[in-house]
Amino acid sequence: MSDSADEHVDWELARRIAVRVAGTEPLYQSYLAEPLRQDFARFVPVAAELVAIETGLETPGEAHAEVIDRTGWIDANIAAFRRLLQPLLGAAAGADGAVETSRATQTLGAVELGAVLGWMSKRVLGQYDLLWASDDDTAPAGGSAGTVGDTVYFVGPNILVTEKRYAFVPAQFRLWLALHELTHRSQFTGVPWLRPHFLQLVNGLVDEAQPDPERVREGLRSLMSLRRSGSGDDGQDLLGEGGLAAVFATDQQRDLIAQVGGMMSLVEGHGDVTMARAARGHIPDADRFAVVMHHRRRNVRGMVRLIQRLLGIEAKLAQYQAGEDFIAQIEAERGPRAVDRIWERVEHLPSMAEIRDPRAWLERVPAA
Repeated sequence: MSDSADEHVDWELARRIAVRVAGTEPLYQSYLAEPLRQDFARFVPVAAELVAIETGLETPGEAHAEVIDRTGWIDANIAAFRRLLQPLLGAAAGADGAVETSRATQTLGAVELGAVLGWMSKRVLGQYDLLWASDDDTAPAGGSAGTVGDTVYFVGPNILVTEKRYAFVPAQFRLWLALHELTHRSQFTGVPWLRPHFLQLVNGLVDEAQPDPERVREGLRSLMSLRRSGSGDDGQDLLGEGGLAAVFATDQQRDLIAQVGGMMSLVEGHGDVTMARAARGHIPDADRFAVVMHHRRRNVRGMVRLIQRLLGIEAKLAQYQAGEDFIAQIEAERGPRAVDRIWERVEHLPSMAEIRDPRAWLERVPAA
């Protein structure tokens, strides 16, 4: 990897801060860790089969699970950020050599990134390795090289804490989590164009991420308007649409954010719908898990809610319900598995506007 990214961001400092914020969990340092790993090794193949039956999507190879701790999750995400930002930071260096970045700027950026990653690492339960390409030395600890698209990661400490807090039956909850992550794997490996399209959108956002003082000033004015009236100048709550990234984005970036939002609303909604249906007859407590976790997502107050809003997490959480509602409405019109029509070609993907107005998608995309 080029040193250009390292010249602009103090990744090691970001990691140290993130690990300190994340802390450790005694439950994961106890005898409970090994049974957790064994359960996911056992449940992931079962979940893959149940998801395949429910979705009809054919996925290459066999999926396998990696149970990691919070530090492993932090390492994986820092690796992903470095990979994504390398083209941008390399371009910023220019043809004549690197642009000098002040130590103060490096430190500030590292502190912000580390604090965010550390905070997030305590909340994530599982993640499909869509961006965690493990083809080099930046793969997460415990990951397997060359397994892009085959691995789903589960953050062991957070799962144990959640099971204890809500008195979940461990075996049932772990299979339930595996169903959701394996649904994402089936989407991004069973639909040939989906992963390349997503990465194209993400790379487009990175390419557009050029510092612009005027955009910063406009973003600050928008934030002040939001604070006064609760909505932006155009009547939209930009923080609710995508956090600070949307507030400071250009029109082109907002268009890309909307495309990513529409795609992820579909993916997350389809994940929840598939998980619920595949769990029938296999996970007696599935309905309770869904209710409790929905409440956990939504019932946040004070500083936690502010952080979620600023980071765009609130917008992501809204995607789950919006995607479910979209699927429910197109199925009411065209019957079960109406979503299969979308998987046929990239042009059938709903926009964010169509997610909110399924009738528009039904009118645009003819029935099979």
